[in-house]
Amino acid sequence: MHPESSYQITTATEPRPHPLAYHPDWSQPPRMLPEELPPGVQVVTLPGGMRTLAYTQPPAHTAPPVAVVQPIPAWAKTTALLAPTVGCGIAAASVGISYAAPGLIAMSHALWSAVALIAAGVVAIPVILRAARRTAPAQITQNITATGLFGRANGTINHR
Repeated sequence: MHPESSYQITTATEPRPHPLAYHPDWSQPPRMLPEELPPGVQVVTLPGGMRTLAYTQPPAHTAPPVAVVQPIPAWAKTTALLAPTVGCGIAAASVGISYAAPGLIAMSHALWSAVALIAAGVVAIPVILRAARRTAPAQITQNITATGLFGRANGTINHR
């Protein structure tokens, strides 16, 4: 640090306690009222002369639980018997599906073709029906004949 300091170092004084605040006296150990002690806790004096709170009742010894043989419930027996049956059924179904897979793929292609045919029919049938309902336009033919350069022209008109 620098030998010359422009700041004066001071120590803070102890603040005065607020007169209405509770300040316990820590020079003596805190005290509990006897009503505040939980059940089974008492004040005891240790061999060193110090008094403290401790549980004075010995822990209750319980006998180890006796194993009681219980019968197997009916639902457990039923489940145990059904488990292999269900497993074998699932295995058989998966084998069957694996054998049927090529046929299923062919059927799905045929179904998609049928869907495409139906979609084309939905579009094409109204167009064909609309075309069939229309009447053909009338055809008009003209035959004109004339003789000479400045001759009179004759003609016929035919409606069909």
